[in-house]
Amino acid sequence: MTKYHSDDYIRFLKSIRPDNMSEFNKQMQRFNVGEDCPVFDGLYEFCQLSAGGSVAGAVKLNKQATDIAINWGGGLHHAKKSEASGFCYVNDIVLAILELLKYHQRVLYIDIDIHHGDGVEEAFYTTDRVMTASFHKYGEYFPGTGDLRDIGAGKGKYYAVNFPLRDGIDDEAYEGIFRPLISKVIEMFQPSAIVLQCGADSLSGDRLGCFNLTLKGHGKCVEFVKTFNLPLLLVGGGGYTIRNVARCWTYETAVALDTQVADGELIENFQSNINLIDFPLELPYNDYFEYFGPDFKLHISSSNMTNANSPEYLEKIRYEIKMYEMFFRI
Repeated sequence: MTKYHSDDYIRFLKSIRPDNMSEFNKQMQRFNVGEDCPVFDGLYEFCQLSAGGSVAGAVKLNKQATDIAINWGGGLHHAKKSEASGFCYVNDIVLAILELLKYHQRVLYIDIDIHHGDGVEEAFYTTDRVMTASFHKYGEYFPGTGDLRDIGAGKGKYYAVNFPLRDGIDDEAYEGIFRPLISKVIEMFQPSAIVLQCGADSLSGDRLGCFNLTLKGHGKCVEFVKTFNLPLLLVGGGGYTIRNVARCWTYETAVALDTQVADGELIENFQSNINLIDFPLELPYNDYFEYFGPDFKLHISSSNMTNANSPEYLEKIRYEIKMYEMFFRI
């Protein structure tokens, strides 16, 4: 973990426990631990597992042992070099990208969490070997970063792309901005590996979110990124209506495996070889079955919330991002 994070920060995470917090008051303030990043039993072990899963996935990709690796326990994109932030303690994504950079000249990071991927952007803000693209709620919303004009600095100038969004964006509007922007980024940047953060708090009905995506809309991002046939690391992230997080990452695991679920039936994607499995629309009974009521289905519906992202607003953002393409250099 010290490949990115400072030694003293990691030592602190290893040492602090709920029963000795009073001994670390100054360090807790220094490292921003205690409020939205509380101390809990097993904190350090949690960090090891989260970071280790993403790094292990990157190693598998580097060794060409797999074409897609998944760590749904990762995606903690807010953590900084010496600071916890937004429920994130260790930035597994940064550690995984550093591992990928051992074998790949250029790595693309894509973030579809509702919150801006500030920790990852900050880590690679001055390099031209990592490009970051974040689609997020912007305004009076955590973490308050990710302005359209935040485009990188130094050698990394024009290697950060931010698409600030408003409340209520739905599947159709999201796909309409995601596909063309990611296509252009990949065309111009020419990455040889991709990391996709799949935060589920951008789903409709999330307790802390304000977007209106369904599993199908969210999953289309995974499906589209897969079409470029580049080594791909999928990681988790936010999500605060837990039953829908489980639904989302189950569905996107199916997408990664080329097994799709639509309206209760398996459908083939004829562009790739399919491994068909028994994937019912109705959830099988298990110890957590009651949490998925009242319908006990895999998919969720969008709500009737207003989409504040007018076509004019989205086109304006697209146009301004295109202006940066004029200055982009590889």
